[in-house]
Amino acid sequence: MTKNLVFPDGFLWGGATAANQYEGGYGQDGKGKAIVDVLPAGKNRKSVMLGRLDYKNLDEDTIYPGREAVDFYNHWEEDINHMIEMGFKAYRFSISWSRIFPTGIEEEPSEAGLAFYEQVIDKLVANHIEPVVTICHFDMPLHLVETYGSWRSRKVIDAYLHYSEALFKRFKGKVKYWITFNEINMLFHLPFMGAGIVFQEGEDEEAVKYQVAHNELVASALATKLAHEIDEKNQVGCMLAGGQYYPYSSHPDDVFDAMDKNRNIFFFSDIQVRGHYPNYAKKKLEQLGIQLQMEPADEEILQKYPVDFISFSYYSSRLTSADTSVGEVTAGNVIHSLRNEHLEASEWGWQIDPKGLRTTLNVLYERYEKPLFIVENGLGAKDELIDGTVEDDYRIDYLNKHMKAMRDAILIDGVDLIGYTSWGCIDLISASTGEMSKRYGYVYVDKDDTGQGTLNRYPKKSYYWYKDIIASNGASLE
Repeated sequence: MTKNLVFPDGFLWGGATAANQYEGGYGQDGKGKAIVDVLPAGKNRKSVMLGRLDYKNLDEDTIYPGREAVDFYNHWEEDINHMIEMGFKAYRFSISWSRIFPTGIEEEPSEAGLAFYEQVIDKLVANHIEPVVTICHFDMPLHLVETYGSWRSRKVIDAYLHYSEALFKRFKGKVKYWITFNEINMLFHLPFMGAGIVFQEGEDEEAVKYQVAHNELVASALATKLAHEIDEKNQVGCMLAGGQYYPYSSHPDDVFDAMDKNRNIFFFSDIQVRGHYPNYAKKKLEQLGIQLQMEPADEEILQKYPVDFISFSYYSSRLTSADTSVGEVTAGNVIHSLRNEHLEASEWGWQIDPKGLRTTLNVLYERYEKPLFIVENGLGAKDELIDGTVEDDYRIDYLNKHMKAMRDAILIDGVDLIGYTSWGCIDLISASTGEMSKRYGYVYVDKDDTGQGTLNRYPKKSYYWYKDIIASNGASLE
């Protein structure tokens, strides 16, 4: 591959954030309580995210970092000005459900909530930045959790559709790209953070997770139907936590184990794109003794309303073996992996694999033959602010290699890729740990893990590097 090759015309370069990690504005202008507002910092965070520790049983002095996050709610104009300065073509963000419907069951949406997002969207559109909106990003009104048991109940499907309809109608003609659920497969790994599930003692957790998955899949299909009915120009995508599993060795058992674990990643997108439960999923449910509660029209709904594109996050690849006694375990995007001796890792143990991004792009495109969209990618690292900036060459190196890998997937392999929105373009709190010190952004936010700081914003070295990448449409990649 030679230098100075550019990306396709209209490629959507940009960045991504999510309300639950970025927006803050807790209780402001009528916002109701949401999942993020009861996710604690510290030792209990993982247990709550897993749905094993009820958030109602936390100590009174518990700290909830998502309530303020980095306060986009009161810094939105400044932050979008940074995106304009960098030349963003797209900005992926999520809307806080409880800012639109505080309890999730109101008849009418909150005008204050809609107006807040409308001013954000209007500023983006006026500056030729395509809004890419995630309807539900690890976020839902807490009232739906406490009243209906969250997505266990089909009443939450109705609430979600009522919420989606309000968004589609209010932002018709302004928002083209919609994502129904962020990393929908994460509900299998962090059920409370992903879907508001708190398990009851003696409950069959696998059965609950698959029923919740089914209800979300039906909701996604019906939201896709609504989006197209309200505006035929709407494009609706699914979104999964991506990253291929490699076999630990060439042993056939390892190869099969990798294939089987990759199916767990594809379970949701297979249904959202192809419109039906694949045979491997039906067999797994049969073997687990799980009988999904379905309405008569569910299978037809899934079949008739597939998504228009596939979006995904990619941070690292994964390694697996059928032999549980081999290899050293390392961290990943919530899902752990065996240590791959051929790869370096971040400070948090996430393995750095640009070629894995190219592989993932090829696998997804061959599997579905629909447009792809990378909506999260980046390096979480500890940054040091010196004289008002951060010399984050390590981040530039990571991004440069991953961008070249996606360029190769487009120009050599023929993958249809809509765009790339790197994660946490403005520093935000980590979903998995609640930390500020795990930073991804081009803009440093002055806040530490204890919640202290001015919240002032400072462009990093990568800010100006990414500006050049966008201006050249990728030709300046080295």
